[in-house]
Amino acid sequence: MKITIICKKYYKEIQELEKAFEVSRNGDICIAVGGDGTFVKAAREFNGPILAIRGNESDSSGYYADISIREMALVIRKLKKKEYLVENLGNKIELSFKGKKHYAVNEILLHNWREEVYFSVYYRDDHAEKAIYPYIMAGDGMLVTSEVGSTAYNRSAGGPVILSPKLLCATFLNVDGPYSNSIILGPDKKIGVRIEKYTGVLRYDGIDAGSIKKGESFEVSLSKKELKIVRLNGVREDIAVKLARIIKGRMRRPDGIEY
Repeated sequence: MKITIICKKYYKEIQELEKAFEVSRNGDICIAVGGDGTFVKAAREFNGPILAIRGNESDSSGYYADISIREMALVIRKLKKKEYLVENLGNKIELSFKGKKHYAVNEILLHNWREEVYFSVYYRDDHAEKAIYPYIMAGDGMLVTSEVGSTAYNRSAGGPVILSPKLLCATFLNVDGPYSNSIILGPDKKIGVRIEKYTGVLRYDGIDAGSIKKGESFEVSLSKKELKIVRLNGVREDIAVKLARIIKGRMRRPDGIEY
């Protein structure tokens, strides 16, 4: 087996992987060692299945990882014995903006620039544009995510954790209006946003797609690009365990010590 390694930093445990497998830029699988940012980076750069492994930092959240770097011997043994499955984690999110397409794992983000951004929200169904709200939203912006990224920025912004594939979720950020709850749409629809006043900034997984001005719009949909993940047999965390670990890792007492 050939492996590709993408890591947050060069952990000493990576030497064990390099001794056990042939390392290649075009591996059979990619091993992403670090936190969720490293996993997202691997998903952008690697076209095959990814095995996520948490780093050894105490705050390394690693939502996509079922195992930590401290268990590298187990990882190597499972891979050598082919005791793993490749699963489709979900589909990447497609952003259409100014004639270009960009692909995200976690979310598409519209954020205000110097002042509040005013925008209207619609969906496209059978090529027809249909308004979702009769009101213009005004605030910090909004983000669009799928099941894959629903536990990241979306969760911290008050959006729902999605446990079903093929769904899109739009969550608003500090908006004024009579209705500001998240919106869930099916896979056959595209979420569209048109800027009505002022200027916003558009990003996908933290990467700038450019500024967006009054009269300009963008659309978000689920792409056909699948995100595949490697699951080691017998090694899997339930979602409640993952969320508890992430929350605990980010909590600190006033003296800076972990709870």
